[in-house]
Amino acid sequence: MNSLSILVADDEKEIRFLLREWLTMAGHTVVLVGSGAEACAAIQRQSFDLAITDMLMPDGDGIDVITELRKTNPGARVLAMSGGGRYIDGRDYLDLAKGLGAVAVVLKPFRWADLRQAIEEATAAPPVVKT
Repeated sequence: MNSLSILVADDEKEIRFLLREWLTMAGHTVVLVGSGAEACAAIQRQSFDLAITDMLMPDGDGIDVITELRKTNPGARVLAMSGGGRYIDGRDYLDLAKGLGAVAVVLKPFRWADLRQAIEEATAAPPVVKT
């Protein structure tokens, strides 16, 4: 797998730090943010090969991140992750993410092998350009 510039957006600090450890050990450059609003601001400042976003976060969510990325860098790939919420199953959030242009998804909790496979799917897929 080639080295990628990856944005990780998740409100859970432990998830962000674990993903940073996994991804940097795999040779990727990683930027961590803790909310959808922070992710959208990072997308405005920098171009990413891949955005890994949680679908449920305070202060902006994965929908906002995917929408902003599609406006700013339509060729960037999105990998969505979710463990679900109080009332909706995580798979439903991931289906929504796919409808918005995510090219790969992973259901929480996941292992490194699951994430690595999803990254390979995301980077192998042609860019999704929603109009």
